[in-house]
Amino acid sequence: MDSGTELKIEIAALTDVGCVRTNNEDGFGYDLATRVFVVCDGMGGMAAGEVASATAVKELVENFSQDAGSGATTEDRLFRAILSANQQVYRLAQSNEELRGMGTTLVAACIDGRRLLIGNVGDSRAYFLRGGVCAQITNDHSFLAEQVRKGAMNPEEAKASPLQSVITRAVGTTETVEPDIFTGDLEAGDIVLLTTDGLTRYADAKTIAMLIFSSTSLTEACQALIGRAKSLGAVDNVTCLLLQFLPIEEERRSEAPAQEAPAAAAPAEEPIAAEPEAAAVAVAATRAEEPEAEENPAKELEAAASADAVEKAFAQVLAEESDGSKGPAEEGAPQEE
Repeated sequence: MDSGTELKIEIAALTDVGCVRTNNEDGFGYDLATRVFVVCDGMGGMAAGEVASATAVKELVENFSQDAGSGATTEDRLFRAILSANQQVYRLAQSNEELRGMGTTLVAACIDGRRLLIGNVGDSRAYFLRGGVCAQITNDHSFLAEQVRKGAMNPEEAKASPLQSVITRAVGTTETVEPDIFTGDLEAGDIVLLTTDGLTRYADAKTIAMLIFSSTSLTEACQALIGRAKSLGAVDNVTCLLLQFLPIEEERRSEAPAQEAPAAAAPAEEPIAAEPEAAAVAVAATRAEEPEAEENPAKELEAAASADAVEKAFAQVLAEESDGSKGPAEEGAPQEE
């Protein structure tokens, strides 16, 4: 793989409390210097969900960044960072009765030259957009998604089920966790979305593509995605983090105008963790990749004429097996967000 020609990355992120809840248990963060980005959706009631998501965001970004000089592969660093986030949330929950049982979903992206790696636990998702189409990269660790994958339920039945919030794998609810890791290659113009289920219960891949490609900026796209969820009731918090990869020459032409968030306009020396309702826009050097499902061999990205073509460009890697099984349902009792 050619890693000599870097792409620039533009980033925008926005989180919203939604239409029903009074507190925001979502969180996002990133470190532009080490090119790691994360979105979490906490659970646990009262303030516990907020604590879980904020803790996971902070620990993942810091661990991944501090591990930069270890000589480990980027896959290993991302995997270890997710495990570290899990351990930190779990220990905190065990040490405080008021936080007992808290946890969080997690979806993270990191860039290694011309590769993008995605890691996830729970039902927060990563999407990949190219050539006007959008494909889901991650597999939900949720009861309903498991039933659909097993053939016990069709997508229409799952969508109508009242069990939308039951997840089968989460960060911090058990002493260990098994994240899924996906990899893929990017081209100029590609877009990656990290988001919580506060959006995805109201927008499928086609709707997401339409809203993003019809927007004039990533910030406008984040606003449009959140607006979609809120227009349909937004019973949960909603968070979107968008990355777009651009040729260096094109990005240089766009750097001159004032940034929407000047504090984030340059690679941050300190990792950034978002507060509720916070938006960030930044420009930094990078390049990326993405995943697809199960254990198919990795394939080179091709010009995507359909969502299927995009999906086939990705492969799942580094899925550590536990007792020969990867089934999230076997890792512990289902958790409700």
